[in-house]
Amino acid sequence: MANTKLLLTDLLHSGIRHVPSNYVRPISDRPNLLDVQTSHHSIPFIDLQSLNGPNHSDVIKEIGQACQHYGFFQVKNHGIPERVNNNMLRVSNEFFQMPEGERLKIYSNDPSKTVRLSTSFNVETETIANWRDFLRLHCYPLDDYIHEWPSNPPSFREYVAEYCTNVRSLSLRLLEAISESLGFQSDYINEVLQKHAQHMAINYYPPCPQPELTYGLPIHSDPDVITILLQDNVPGLQVLNNGKWIAVNPIPNTFIINIGDQIEVLSNGRYKSVLHRAVLNCNEGRISVPTFYFPSPDAVIKPAQELVDKEHPALYRSFTYNEYYTKFWNRGLATENCLDMFRASST
Repeated sequence: MANTKLLLTDLLHSGIRHVPSNYVRPISDRPNLLDVQTSHHSIPFIDLQSLNGPNHSDVIKEIGQACQHYGFFQVKNHGIPERVNNNMLRVSNEFFQMPEGERLKIYSNDPSKTVRLSTSFNVETETIANWRDFLRLHCYPLDDYIHEWPSNPPSFREYVAEYCTNVRSLSLRLLEAISESLGFQSDYINEVLQKHAQHMAINYYPPCPQPELTYGLPIHSDPDVITILLQDNVPGLQVLNNGKWIAVNPIPNTFIINIGDQIEVLSNGRYKSVLHRAVLNCNEGRISVPTFYFPSPDAVIKPAQELVDKEHPALYRSFTYNEYYTKFWNRGLATENCLDMFRASST
């Protein structure tokens, strides 16, 4: 055990200066970090302050256009206090700086566990590892899971619970807005999801001695309904738009929202679940905290009947979310997009 580290963080503490061979990607599958577009507003930036005011319909239209043309958008004036976000980022960083023995108490490669610390994505099936350690938490209903969360750092449960509760409220507002932007009643998506779940990943991407050789997370789309991302001040997220990679650099006290595969299916392809990736740098570790919203495992997902006609045939077949996620997990992130397995047969 002395020479075998379960976590990337602890492997780096041993002083390696090169990326180990099991992290190195084939030349054709490496990030070309020089060919990335960067701007302050690389994806739409939406002010949610007017969502409950007289300009409600304008904000709904902005959200719809962002979902249709980008699959990603950023939000400000989202109603979550800056203090809550700062506490979440601080306690996340403190967790990954704790002694190895303390962190490894919750290490597991079993995806069925509701709380687990692990590395890469699926270490049981991968041939090439990702430059990431992560803590995965189930978050809703909060009372069902909070007692399983780490008790160190001492403020962990308090700060993470407050954050989870706030982000859930934001997600419900956004799902209502997305429903309206598709022309439905505000509760349409919630009804389809049934008893939906909330999970969180606290990702730590350590500094990488050769960031051009590997990924924090490779190119993928999200298998959920919607993802709400909090990130620290270190860049790393990149989004594919019109065939070009664009960097989504952090803006303090904003969230990045992206549409998951299930919304693409519900909208019959009108809204896009977009490919994205996490890249690395030599000098700084990065913390990102995505919160994922999932349908109930037995929820039936299919294109909304109102969005299917002769000109717009159903692009996807009907399936349960459990069927979808099982295929996604078994395929891993190496194959980019699981949605292709659920396309409707052409007639």
